[in-house]
Amino acid sequence: MSTEEGLMAAVERFGQTLEGAGMARMPARVFAYVLAEDRDRYTARELADGLHVSAAAISGAVRYLIDARLLVRERALGGRGDIFRVVEGDVWATIMGARLPMMQGMLEAIDDAITLLGEDSPGRRRLEETREFFAFTLDDMSGMLDRWRAYRVKPE
Repeated sequence: MSTEEGLMAAVERFGQTLEGAGMARMPARVFAYVLAEDRDRYTARELADGLHVSAAAISGAVRYLIDARLLVRERALGGRGDIFRVVEGDVWATIMGARLPMMQGMLEAIDDAITLLGEDSPGRRRLEETREFFAFTLDDMSGMLDRWRAYRVKPE
């Protein structure tokens, strides 16, 4: 097996793992590819050629990944097309950190719903438990990102 074939097999395996975790299939493949492949910026054509898929498949996948804040779209210098890349720097901390405002918004929406339900309502109890879980997760994720950043700078 050539290095390129081995890389593509690893990309497919990682993509399947991301798919199993809930990501749509083509965005999972594209994201796995841009993480593993050596270039840092890609045109839609380069992504399509690298994954042996149509440009249409790439279009929907990159839209999904941009909306999920996993990829960034830039204009090509001197060109008309777009360039796609993974966020700069600490990719996973950036991705996880981008989820914090979304989780805060979920807490606020849950709080609004809780106030509409009676004290002994089963729906209210479920929402209160949901709120408790998300509040814990939000706090823990913030702390985890702090610990991760400290871990990354610790001397070996």
